[in-house]
Amino acid sequence: MNVRFREVDPFNCWIWIRFDEVPSQGERNYIDGLFDSWYVLGRLGGFNSGNLQAHQGGADLSWMNYSNEEESSNLPALMHNLGHIEYQNEWARCWVDLGTSDAIALDVLINALCQVNGDLVQLREVCIGGVNEDWPIEEHPDAIFPPSRE
Repeated sequence: MNVRFREVDPFNCWIWIRFDEVPSQGERNYIDGLFDSWYVLGRLGGFNSGNLQAHQGGADLSWMNYSNEEESSNLPALMHNLGHIEYQNEWARCWVDLGTSDAIALDVLINALCQVNGDLVQLREVCIGGVNEDWPIEEHPDAIFPPSRE
């Protein structure tokens, strides 16, 4: 699976997935479930790189001293919105407003898609941001900050 980043607007971002072949309904269900789960974590502030205490604690987490003050002193990092996944032939796309969530959200999504690619559904590529010439986008109705048209 190839991962490419194109122009990314975190408040108005399209994520594109190209499958090796047209996905079955079961394969679509896996992808839909992955995006739904990812969004719930983001909406609840799970992608806040300002508080990675367990990660920074190292390999031995036994009896780690977790600082509740450090956790509460960080600014919220909340994903704002996620559109429905759309499918067209071997492509899928999903609109997302990443809000104030950190870029770790994209790493988590890519990691999950890599695992899905290895175990369940063959993905050719994932494109973060930008547009596909053969599938035009419209202004998403949930966009808080629509793109400027200069």
